Formats: sequence, structure tokens, C-alpha cells
Amino acid sequence: MMKFTKQNFFFLVGGMIIYVVDIGVDFWVASRYFCQGQYSWSILILCFRALSSVVTQIFSYEWFKNDWEGTDTGKLKLVFLVHLFHCGIFIRYWFALKYGCQAAFKQTSSRGASKADPSNFIQKQAIDAVTDINMLRLFKTFLETTPQLFLQIYILMEHGETHFYQYAAIIMSFCGISLSMVDYQISLRKSLPDKDEFRVLSKFMYLFYKLLTITSWILSISLITLLSVRISVILLIFLWICGFVWTLKQHTTFCKSKKMEYLYRTVVGIILIFSFFNIKGRRTKVWISIYYATHTVVTLSILFIYMFWKPSFNKEICFTIVSILTISSLVLGIIFLVVYYSHLHPTTYFRPQACSDEVDGVAGQKETVKTDRFQNFLMQ
Repeated sequence: MMKFTKQNFFFLVGGMIIYVVDIGVDFWVASRYFCQGQYSWSILILCFRALSSVVTQIFSYEWFKNDWEGTDTGKLKLVFLVHLFHCGIFIRYWFALKYGCQAAFKQTSSRGASKADPSNFIQKQAIDAVTDINMLRLFKTFLETTPQLFLQIYILMEHGETHFYQYAAIIMSFCGISLSMVDYQISLRKSLPDKDEFRVLSKFMYLFYKLLTITSWILSISLITLLSVRISVILLIFLWICGFVWTLKQHTTFCKSKKMEYLYRTVVGIILIFSFFNIKGRRTKVWISIYYATHTVVTLSILFIYMFWKPSFNKEICFTIVSILTISSLVLGIIFLVVYYSHLHPTTYFRPQACSDEVDGVAGQKETVKTDRFQNFLMQ
């Protein structure tokens, strides 16, 4: 098992600070739009925030309930109340900071220590707690951060006028997406004993692959939204339905209850709108090729339509710049993807079901729960 280091602890603290700042920025931006009479933008921002918060609270409480099964019901009721007031993530941060501090600053374990060694147990608790947080942050990224990035870019394209709070929202969105992607991969490798370490070059390749492909796709959706909001909504709903149906056909077993499983599949469908999501841990070379080939075709089709339709957007913002950004982001993103999976992808895997692609998962606070989550939640 990899160790939870002091550097990991400081990154955890930094992540918690960014999480709190992100909440403040969301409400600040929403209030600014509200004061300017842009009520629809304000409501959308708050809806994205509320949706991500509700979903993450539900999953967080469900994991606590599964991990604490058979323990004091009074403690579980208190945890339920905290989650009811949308503060469940802070309980998880408290546990992560508590275990992380013990693991990074107070524990000294020898190389020959056994798995039953108390220092190893604290290390495992710290890593598992952080991985749970990063799983929830991953949900938040695609339920709130990425949609808000799309909204802010669309507003800039539509109106052409820029304000400081808009740039603040865009910067926070990019930071949130970047950190959630990289932090989750780091915690994943620490949680799975057979995973290779996520080295610096691998981090950058993986980050640029995700960030650039998502950026290109958001720019494309923003362009089609400028052309017609109705067409954009229909496209997004269609893509979600395709992702949801594909998830159903994979027969996922991430959750213990059917209701939670359908909620999980719904969230996966939303994630698939923006980025590829491997949910079975099998070889995904064909599926990932189809996924990004489809994104490429749709992106080029949108740009082709704009070249001949010539909507009012061309007069307000230089369409050439946007198209270059869109295409260059897509091309570079695909290049980083190919390089990452050709040369930097881990060669050692966690194989609960003979998996041969990268497996992502979330660690619980009990070993059996953690293993089940890793077997049934996968991302690449």
C-alpha cells in the first residue's frame, strides 16, 4: 500500500479551501446576475449547485450507512441530519483531516510492517477517506462545475460583455475540473495495491487529455446553443439518453439498492455527455474510439453549419478564433489521450474481475465495502 504523505495532507487542505471558495464564488456570481436582472442565469447557477449538492449528499449518506452498518443508530441519525442540511462533505473532510494528520505526522511504520499493523490501518483509513471525497468531487464536477463552465462561456459568446465575476467563475470551473480529475487518480492509485504511482508526466498528460477534450466539447455545445437553444437542449437530452441506455445495458452493480443504482446510472449518463466513462473495467479501446470519433464528427458538423449559416455571433466575436480554439483543443486532447494510453497508462491493474483497463473506484472505511466499490465503479 502506498503511503499518505505530508504532501497529500497539504493537498487535502488546499482542496477543502478551494471547495469552500467555489461555493462562495457560485453564490457571488448568482447574486451578481440577479442584481443585473439576469434572473434565468442566476437560477440556472443555483440549480446546478443544488443538483450536485443533493446528489453528493445522497451518495455520501448511503456510503456512511453501508460503512457503519450494525453500529450506533444514534450516530447515523446525526449524520443524516448533517447531510439533510447539505454539510455531509464537511464530515468527510473532518474524517480525512483527522486520519490524514495521524498518518502523515504521527505514524511511523517500518517496511516490514504487516497489514494488521496500527500504522498501516491509519494509512488505509486516511487514503479511503480521501478517496471517498474525491469520488464525490468527481460527481460534483460533472453535475455542477462543467455545466456552469458551459453556461459562462455561452453567456460570454452571446453578450460579448465581460465582467470580473464571469472570469472568476470560469477560472474556478477550470480549477475544479483539473483538481478533481488529478486528485481522484492520485487517491485511486494509493487505494489499489496493484496500481503504479501516478507520476508527474502522467498527471499532466492525463489532465490535458481530459481538460482539452472537455473544453472543445463545451465550446461546441456553446456554439450550437447560440444557434438554437432548443436544438442544444434536444442534443444534450439525446446524448444523456444514449449514455443512460448504454449504462443500463452494462448491468452496473455499483449500489446495493435498485433506487440508488438507477440514480448512479443517471449520473453516469450525465458524465458521458462531457467525458468518456468506463463502467465495467474491460478493454475500452473500441468504445473510447467511438466516443471521441462521435464528438469529433459533431464538433466539425457544428463548425460547418456556422460557416454557411453565419448567425449574428460572427459579428460580435471573431468566429475564426473560437473555431481555432475548438479544433485545436480537440486535436491536442486526442493527442494527449493517445500518448497517455500508449506510454503512460499503468501496466499493473487491480483485477477483481480480470479487468485489463484502468479501474477507478472509491474506498470505504471497511475493506469489504471498499473492494466492492472499486469493483463496481470504474472511470478512465
